[in-house]
Amino acid sequence: MFLRPQLPDTHTPNLPTTAQQMHAPTCGCQHSAPLTTPPQRAFPSVGSGAVTAVVVGGVVLVALLAAVVVTAVSVAVAAVVLRSLLGAQHRRR
Repeated sequence: MFLRPQLPDTHTPNLPTTAQQMHAPTCGCQHSAPLTTPPQRAFPSVGSGAVTAVVVGGVVLVALLAAVVVTAVSVAVAAVVLRSLLGAQHRRR
């Protein structure tokens, strides 16, 4: 329509290949130019020890979170029980 964005066409650039880069030497001697390959990026590898450390850390954190939840629930139950006991004591007076 009227306000529809137009994306430019993506054409692959015409890069010379290694065969096209080889040119005849201007002198008459035989030059042997070594073909250079572009440097390859080394991808970081994750070892099994790192994976084990992350899994153990996750298990420990989940266990701590579960302990906090159990403590909070027990404190809430104790507060409700104390409140009902104190409320019953005030009603008797």
